[in-house]
Amino acid sequence: MSDTAIRITDFYFAYLNSDLVLKDINLEIQKGSFTAIAGPSGAGKTTLCKAMTGIVPHYYGGRYHGSVEVLGEDIRGRKISEIAMRVGIMMDDYESQMVSLTAGEEIAFGLLNHGFSPEEVDKRVSQALADVGLPGRENYQLDELSGGQRQRLLLASVLACRPEVLILDEPVSALDPDGARSLYALLYKIYQQHRMTVVVEHDLNYLLPYMTDLVLISGGEARVQGRFEAAARAAFAQEDLRENLPELWLVKLGLEEKYQVRLGSWRTEEEAEKELLQKFQGGGKA
Repeated sequence: MSDTAIRITDFYFAYLNSDLVLKDINLEIQKGSFTAIAGPSGAGKTTLCKAMTGIVPHYYGGRYHGSVEVLGEDIRGRKISEIAMRVGIMMDDYESQMVSLTAGEEIAFGLLNHGFSPEEVDKRVSQALADVGLPGRENYQLDELSGGQRQRLLLASVLACRPEVLILDEPVSALDPDGARSLYALLYKIYQQHRMTVVVEHDLNYLLPYMTDLVLISGGEARVQGRFEAAARAAFAQEDLRENLPELWLVKLGLEEKYQVRLGSWRTEEEAEKELLQKFQGGGKA
């Protein structure tokens, strides 16, 4: 059995009446990984996320070449609704994805469309709300929920289908830093509980504590991919990609280069501070 959740091979894509957005993408997302996709604005990251779910090209249209396999199946010709049962997606414009009046109805909408029984729908609605920290909110009107709670509700509606792969495109773009950190901590908890594959496109500074793998997109091409530490070092070696790395790792890799030392795999500022005090105290000697 393959360990690959998503395999993209020789993939090119252009929207109608546009130049190529993705160019010769060859990419593998491993099962069970928490993969971050990063890169400069306009690099093609959102389009890549949509390609992983069949939204591109089947919904938007456009010119494309190559293949996308999800959990061992080529998604060409598959209905988006079928793919959605195995691959869930949460876009940055979360408000536009909501179609109901109450929290319970919002989650139930997709389940009923997939033919689940009313009993199973009720069970999954309750479980999904509990998973995202909104237990008992079935009858809340959407306008009674804060922006952060509505984002959690959208996440719950995706989780209710129990997808094996979860893709999120800038899921915290409308949240303040505390809200963003809170949502990512929740997402990581869900990732550990359900052992799903998670792919997130956003600021790596927020994702640093959690990601296992990294993909860096630039100019429509996948320039770097792999396990986080090796991919981060490969990106640091290319000056035009460095700025996409987490700030903490820019400091870490810069110190390693300057002082010819090897530092730990920092995931938090506390880890960095502790090691720096140990290595550089006493006159700056490593």
